Amino acid sequence: MDFYLTALLQGLCLSAIALGIYISMKIFNIPDITTDGSYTLGGAITAKLLVLHQPVFVVLPVVVAAGAVAGALTGLIHTKLKINALLAGILVMTALYSVNLTLMGRSNIPLINTASIFSFINISADFNHNVFWTLAAVVALITLLIGYLLKTDFGIAMRATGNSESMVRALGVNTDRMKITGLALANALTALSGFLMTQFQGFADINMGIGIVIVGLGSVIIAESFINCLGITSVWFSLLLVLLGAVIFQCVLAITLSIGVDPILLKLVTAAFVLLIVSLPRLSFKSSA
Repeated sequence: MDFYLTALLQGLCLSAIALGIYISMKIFNIPDITTDGSYTLGGAITAKLLVLHQPVFVVLPVVVAAGAVAGALTGLIHTKLKINALLAGILVMTALYSVNLTLMGRSNIPLINTASIFSFINISADFNHNVFWTLAAVVALITLLIGYLLKTDFGIAMRATGNSESMVRALGVNTDRMKITGLALANALTALSGFLMTQFQGFADINMGIGIVIVGLGSVIIAESFINCLGITSVWFSLLLVLLGAVIFQCVLAITLSIGVDPILLKLVTAAFVLLIVSLPRLSFKSSA
């Protein structure tokens, strides 16, 4: 039971990444690889500041701001230098590896005898329950803020930019600014996931972000499958399904480990699972045709 509870808690920690990938991939149609670097950036800053005994309410805005800067930098390279978005993300992600290593000063920072958001907020006497309710409260707040933003005029302009950039530009909207803002928001959410996961697992590692974009992408694809099957158009329901996708993804990985698959093969299993859920709609379409 504790094994699956851990998977649930990890899914909640990674929900912000899923929301970030949803914004970059599904709203702006931009494959943003900056995610791998900004996730580690969030974890590196969190660990470094907590070891220096900085309070959580100071660490959080610094992490979010740093992630937003990383995303905005990718957006600037893409829009102002006219470099392919995928390449722009790879460039920033590569640069962030050195930035993260410089910030950490070493490859791994354990959080021993340090305060965390889970000790700062006391909702339940049971530690696991306290972690769950704390994460649930944080994720709910993030979802409410993102959902509200996407329903505003600014959010509608963001969504329209991804659907028809030329039309939105003709209406006088600065699409470059929209893309930069969207990528900044997506990577701020990604860094927030690094902030949560670092405190949950008790350490930050320079390689913690490798392949994390696949986790976010898999979560979004699971959500998209539900959205398409149920014909959902509501922004709120779409965001809730993205959160559900993040939890389902982690639970699938937990089941994979529980049946005896070697943890060394977990990345391979993750890639295969994402490939499977991406391919299923196409395979179903071919069989029906």
